[in-house]
Amino acid sequence: MANEQGALYFYRTHRASLIDYARVITGSQAEAEDVVQDAWIRFDRAFDGDAVRQPLHYLYRIVRNLALDGRRRALIAGERQGDDLADLVNAVPCERPTPEAQAIARNELDHVRAALAELPERTRIAVEMHRFGGHTLMEIAQHLGVSVGLVHGLVADGIKHCHRRRMAARE
Repeated sequence: MANEQGALYFYRTHRASLIDYARVITGSQAEAEDVVQDAWIRFDRAFDGDAVRQPLHYLYRIVRNLALDGRRRALIAGERQGDDLADLVNAVPCERPTPEAQAIARNELDHVRAALAELPERTRIAVEMHRFGGHTLMEIAQHLGVSVGLVHGLVADGIKHCHRRRMAARE
């Protein structure tokens, strides 16, 4: 299929999911779109249907690497620009959360638990292993007997579902 339809097929077919994937890493729709565009340019230059055995996996890897690089640059820039703010924040003593804040946090946790319970079992396991267990996508893939790409999709879908349920509960 890769030789017949070329690199453009993978980009067109998977663009929306690639943007969703990048958005989870970058935290921004605009940055995610930029990352996917940059990834497409790199993928198109490197694409050779015979040399790239798993072109979709390769495209996701490029998106992931670019998104993480952008995130690292933003953190470094933020550290440089936020020194004064960090000093101010660190000067304020850390206090115990108020009972109201604790109640809000417990309520949100209940909504997340309910959202997790609504997920298909495989998706729920992937999210829990990744977010709560600290397992890598590779470890989860091995545990579930599926590909890393599928695990990434399961985790992203599960997190999106929990986020939507949490936002709906706030309204």
